[in-house]
Amino acid sequence: MTPPTVESLQASVVKANRLGAMAMVGAMACFIVNDALVKYVSQTMPASQLIFLRSGMASVLVLAVAHSMGATARLRDMTRGWLVARAVVDAIATMLYLWSLFHLPIANATAIGMTSPLIITILAAMLMGEHVGAARGLAIAAGFIGVLLIVQPRAQEFNVFALVCLFATVLIALRDLMIRRVHVGIPSMLVILSTFASVTMLAGALSLFEDWRPFELFEFGLLGISAILVAVAYYLLVSSTRSGEFSFIAPFRYSGLLFATLVGYAVWNDEPNGLAWCGIALLIASGISILRASSRAAKRASVDS
Repeated sequence: MTPPTVESLQASVVKANRLGAMAMVGAMACFIVNDALVKYVSQTMPASQLIFLRSGMASVLVLAVAHSMGATARLRDMTRGWLVARAVVDAIATMLYLWSLFHLPIANATAIGMTSPLIITILAAMLMGEHVGAARGLAIAAGFIGVLLIVQPRAQEFNVFALVCLFATVLIALRDLMIRRVHVGIPSMLVILSTFASVTMLAGALSLFEDWRPFELFEFGLLGISAILVAVAYYLLVSSTRSGEFSFIAPFRYSGLLFATLVGYAVWNDEPNGLAWCGIALLIASGISILRASSRAAKRASVDS
């Protein structure tokens, strides 16, 4: 068998990066619509009860899909060390982020959460030896500036919960990096199932300290739609982070803010101001710059080979 050339290896990385970027954008779109549904239901339902019901439904859905794919024959793989560790980190990060969100203006929480591409890129370079490059690094930083222009957080409203939110964001970055430690032979559906199972158990335990409230069939239906969306979002997220370069894929998380802006305008009539439109343009330019930098790197490698 002929060994792969440098050119073919570089082409495969470029392809994986672009597929990962598309999956990340799709995941962010699903997450944002899911967040809008959860925000609506949270007006009448306690947080732990809401998360428990949604994650429980998502667990059943993912289990059914995994069974139809034959993945449940490998349920024992869910007890593997790195998969368990990732699920625990994910559950803690989810609960901490939501806890901070209930005590922070959404703009501030969003700004902190959108530091995850920077954190992932730094950790990927430190822990995994990924080469970021000046062009990609500048594009990521420009994207974060775009985030700040869109959300326009107010400094006087930052408090101790901002630190909680930041800690949750670091855990989310670690969770995404930990997927590379999970054996490649473990189906993605089992990775997702382990996440929802851990979140369901943690939310269920916390809900014991809250008063459960009765809910309408309409609210339950919205949570059902939310469960489908969050399951799809996690599948796309896991798919995007299992291949390609983290420093390339992570910045496409910023697309979530574009979707949030569109949903805010369509549902709540929140129209972006001038600074926000500048931020949106900067985010789009950042994404284009990252794609162009990747293409130039591939062409240089092709010429060098």
